[in-house]
Amino acid sequence: MLTKPRLLTPGPTPLPERVRLAMAQDMIHHRKAAFKGIMAKAQEGLARLFGTGQAVLPLCASGTGAMTAAVSNLFAPGEKVLVVEGGKFGERWSEICRARGVIPVPLKVEWGFGVSPSAVGAALDADPHLRGVLVQHSETSTGARHPIEEIAAQTAKRPVLLVVDGISAVSIMPCPMDAWGVDCLLTGSQKGLMLPPGLALIALSDRAWKRAQNLEQNDFYFNLLKERENNAKGQTRFTSPVSLIIGLAESLRMFEETGLDNIYRKQWALTMMARKAVEAMGLTLFAPEHFAWGVTSVLLPQGVDAVQLLAHAANRYGVVMAAGQDHLKNRMVRIGHMGWLDYADLAAGIHALAASYTACGGHVGCRNYLEQALDAYWAALDSGPAAASRI
Repeated sequence: MLTKPRLLTPGPTPLPERVRLAMAQDMIHHRKAAFKGIMAKAQEGLARLFGTGQAVLPLCASGTGAMTAAVSNLFAPGEKVLVVEGGKFGERWSEICRARGVIPVPLKVEWGFGVSPSAVGAALDADPHLRGVLVQHSETSTGARHPIEEIAAQTAKRPVLLVVDGISAVSIMPCPMDAWGVDCLLTGSQKGLMLPPGLALIALSDRAWKRAQNLEQNDFYFNLLKERENNAKGQTRFTSPVSLIIGLAESLRMFEETGLDNIYRKQWALTMMARKAVEAMGLTLFAPEHFAWGVTSVLLPQGVDAVQLLAHAANRYGVVMAAGQDHLKNRMVRIGHMGWLDYADLAAGIHALAASYTACGGHVGCRNYLEQALDAYWAALDSGPAAASRI
């Protein structure tokens, strides 16, 4: 192959060599001392990453498994919850609720935009029977971001649990669980954590644990109370995904060495780089204001097919990006820039997008789009994590 393959999807993401080598070690038993030691170190790193004093529970599942665990452990059948539906994964919350007998009350948000915290507050005031707010921090299907800290201010003063899907946000955007007042934060392994798919992570606040203790638990596999008991012993309840947890411990070491502020600063700079490139090309950013840091969604004009463009980018340039979902499959390109990526990888993706767009009938009028993008990256990187955290 003449070009290096580059994976620029919003999950799964590239794996660092250190993580790959860690997972390639000989297998160890998940009930013995060696594994318990690895779990203990991983717990320390996870507490820092989630910003919590609570246990962060590993589950052998995809991120959707953690979403299911949150619903089944925190809400009883027949109870009502407010679901922010601003994309495909917001809709997934509602699907999970209905499957568990929980009644979702959708708060519809235009795809590509973040929900208004005041709209959340108004919806909660309108129905005092609501027991939770279920929302994405980063809506991966659209590249939009919901204002979790401001939503938490609405739920903190009510008997309502805030449950946040951080699958494409944790380790990509700040979400300090305890400081913000998030009651349940969950993520998956295959995005910012720089691991293969198959591991989910979930943490509950004090009041969420009290809620779980007062509910009749009817989920055999996703029983978080029993999972917490095993976690205190340095184990998981069922057979552990040993290699994934070894890889997790290594990725958390990398975070500690780099520093979370520096990781967030890099993610912010990559986001600014991608967005500037799209604007310079004359294309449309799908999330114009409330945007996530790990994925940039591009709306193509009529007459340019996203699936055809993506195939050209992969075949000609070795760059794999993602299409939109549902009605946006042929209209949207999603550029992933989370995890083990740097500005050179994203520069290759930007060039592949521009060249493939041209090959599929589009027109890029600005020739220095990559130069503008790189200038935006270095400017954002130099602005520091404090500037990024204000966005």
